[in-house]
Amino acid sequence: MSDRSVFSTQTVLRDATAGLVVFLVALPLCLGVALASSAPLFSGLLGGVVGGIVIGMVSQSQTSVSGPSPAMTAIVAALIAQLGGSFEAFLLAVVVAGLILITMGVCKAGALAAFVPSGVIKGLIAAIGIIIILKQIPHLLGHDSDPEGEMSFIQPDDENTFSELIAMLSDVQLGAAAIGLFSLSLLLVWDRTPRLKKTGIPPALLTIVLAVGLNLFFRRLGGRWLIEASHLVQVPVAESFKDLLSFLKFPDFSVWSNPAIYFGGLSIAIVSALETLLNVEAVDKLDPKKRVSPPNRELVAQGVGCLVAGCIGGLPTSSVIVRSSVNLNAGAETKLATIFHGVLFLVCVALLPNVLNLIPLSCLAAILVVTGMRLANANLFRQMWSEGKYQFAPFAITLLAIVFTSLITGILIGLGVSIAFVLYNNLRRPVNLVVEKHLSGEILHLELPNQVSFLNRAALSQTLDKIPPGGHVLFDARNTSYIDPDILSLLREFKEKTAPVRGITISMRGFRQKYQFEDVIRYVDYSTRELQGQLTPQQVLQILVDGNDRFRTGRRLTRDLGRQMLATAHGQHPIAVILSCIDSRSPAELIFDLGLGDIFSVRVAGNVVSPKVLGSIEYACAVAGAKLVLVLGHTRCGAVTAAVQFAMSGADPVQATGCENLGAIVHDIQHSMDPSLLNRCSCLKGQEHEKCVDDVARNNVAWSVTQLLEQSSTLRSLNESARINVLGAMYDISSGQIEFFDSLPHAPSAQPSVIATD
Repeated sequence: MSDRSVFSTQTVLRDATAGLVVFLVALPLCLGVALASSAPLFSGLLGGVVGGIVIGMVSQSQTSVSGPSPAMTAIVAALIAQLGGSFEAFLLAVVVAGLILITMGVCKAGALAAFVPSGVIKGLIAAIGIIIILKQIPHLLGHDSDPEGEMSFIQPDDENTFSELIAMLSDVQLGAAAIGLFSLSLLLVWDRTPRLKKTGIPPALLTIVLAVGLNLFFRRLGGRWLIEASHLVQVPVAESFKDLLSFLKFPDFSVWSNPAIYFGGLSIAIVSALETLLNVEAVDKLDPKKRVSPPNRELVAQGVGCLVAGCIGGLPTSSVIVRSSVNLNAGAETKLATIFHGVLFLVCVALLPNVLNLIPLSCLAAILVVTGMRLANANLFRQMWSEGKYQFAPFAITLLAIVFTSLITGILIGLGVSIAFVLYNNLRRPVNLVVEKHLSGEILHLELPNQVSFLNRAALSQTLDKIPPGGHVLFDARNTSYIDPDILSLLREFKEKTAPVRGITISMRGFRQKYQFEDVIRYVDYSTRELQGQLTPQQVLQILVDGNDRFRTGRRLTRDLGRQMLATAHGQHPIAVILSCIDSRSPAELIFDLGLGDIFSVRVAGNVVSPKVLGSIEYACAVAGAKLVLVLGHTRCGAVTAAVQFAMSGADPVQATGCENLGAIVHDIQHSMDPSLLNRCSCLKGQEHEKCVDDVARNNVAWSVTQLLEQSSTLRSLNESARINVLGAMYDISSGQIEFFDSLPHAPSAQPSVIATD
């Protein structure tokens, strides 16, 4: 989306409303982060101004909202303490962090975000949702002993997320709890009521207005209903413009030689970059429009933000998923919402602090709880579970790690677990090893993956050790774009030293020229004179059975058709003749997983027998040496269906179709028809009729086999002497399975028996 569209009249109202909601939610968060970081409260507000206006203008993300991050509280507090409590010296480290982030963006370090697994990103989203709910429940009920920005499991007061929930039970403020529960109920009802959603009224903004009204009403009631200042937003109030300017702090450049400044700046930059890249990717996944934020530009934007914040006394910034998700849920369309929320920080904090201090924290907590519920929704858990354990495990571990430690620690644990799964998968199955039955024998087809790194070495070595002595292995690198030198060394040693000692034959294919491996195929994957002479009719039949099984299961043999074309250019020695129908759905070479030169293929509608067909098959067997004749029919055969229809109606095929030579084929098929079967077909409809026609097709195959043997003494003699075998089969075009028939009838009414099925 271009910057011009930011100011579209169609979206500006929604962006302004969303910006207002984000501002009101981010306001206590900025103050809480500053308080938890042992920094001046106003520095958190300045971070909000910079995150909204400066970063919003530089960034190209339409949905991300930046500002002081809860993930940095521990680092900021530790760095301020390390610098002797000097906040001005700390600001110099923030300036250094900004320069580092800009450099990272210019150097395109944002590409690292693409290597973060989706399970970690989704675990981050769900974890933030759960943390928001757990951390905001105390604020929802008026238990505000910890600052809003505290998101870690272990808190500075030695309490933790769960112990705080228990402590809350004895410290519920009645007025704040009433407003919090009312706000939560209103938001949930609004979200589940289509009529209310169609009004166009922003529910979060309405909730805040009503909460302020209830706060003023409770003031009049007094007593237990009175909401104290600790349960309200607490913006620092300046008595004059001069007092407001006194809140600004500037970096102390006199400490530039202190190494802690640079180590601290590097720490801030790394945390900001990591959180920003992951949060931006997470928010992009939440964006209904699925827009993509340029990661390198986002690093530059955060760098500019930290640079400006450090120069005026603000906390370091990063993209924050809590505010970003609130922004999306509030209906933001463009980054104008982010910029507007920053403008509100600048104007309202300076001019309307007393009005802001009327907003109950419990109301804002209700908005955040609803946001958390949307982030950690049940559909996300179901989706990750359905994707299998290798996706769900990193997701769940990342989620638990973030909830029970902190954001950065949890992300690092999640990344570590994902890397462990990658290593495990590489060790478990680094290559695809398949035993292929070629005409010349079994070949171990070892297919290398796209990327073969040193991580694959141990498992690949184990795979090579398992190759039996005297075996034949094909190293296939056709789909590989990179092979680590360690792997090349392992393959070279196996090829030149280990394999010759163990009598293993090596074939290689697809290796790039720079790897210095020549392609060489040392096995025969097409029919030769020697192979043809060694095979018996029964062995040829088994080859066809195995080939059809590979076709159906998607395990087709690796073939080099170009090499087969050259090898068979000077002669052919097919092992079988297949008389099949011309139907485009039953190509014999494909459904039997055969290559060039393996079979003679005779195709004619209805696989009928004629003198020309007989002559072709006689030559293939008596002269060319084929060992098997297979008549192959198929289900839903158009020729058989037409023959049945013409037989039932008595119509003439030539007159009905205008095809002057079609009658010969139809009449030959009709010779195979059993009258009782034909009568049954005429009484059936739909699938039952189709099944009956398939039975006619079976009889037609039986008839064709019978005609081959009766009309050709050559074939009959070869069959009786066991030099060839003549049989029929049916191909199911729906399942891809072929049934081979053993005994065949001499009368059309007989039914074939099935001998070889899957």
